[in-house]
Amino acid sequence: MVKTVGQAAAELGIEAHVLRHWEQVGALTVRRDGNGYRVYDDKTLEQARTVRKLRRVGLSLPEVIAAISPRKAAAQAVVRAKIAVLESEIAHRQQAMTFLQHTVECRHRYLDDCPECATFVREA
Repeated sequence: MVKTVGQAAAELGIEAHVLRHWEQVGALTVRRDGNGYRVYDDKTLEQARTVRKLRRVGLSLPEVIAAISPRKAAAQAVVRAKIAVLESEIAHRQQAMTFLQHTVECRHRYLDDCPECATFVREA
């Protein structure tokens, strides 16, 4: 069963203009009917779900386009780069949590008086 852009957008939980934009930038291929209207079949909807998921995990549209490229090596390179960025962000947030947890439990009245807090502060 084919759907209009509005029906497809509603099913995907996004706005119709987002689907049109994805098509415009090359992240989504949508066929047209005899009157020039966009037609979303099961294959196109699945492609849109993939684009939506990649966007939700943090890929930019140019990264999405590369990640869905038929060239496997190019797609893998983009995904590996995003994994590296996410791992770095996770490490940074873990360090932040460790520091904040220490400040909650710190026995010193002022953080400036604590040697451990001073060590955290000096770390990059």
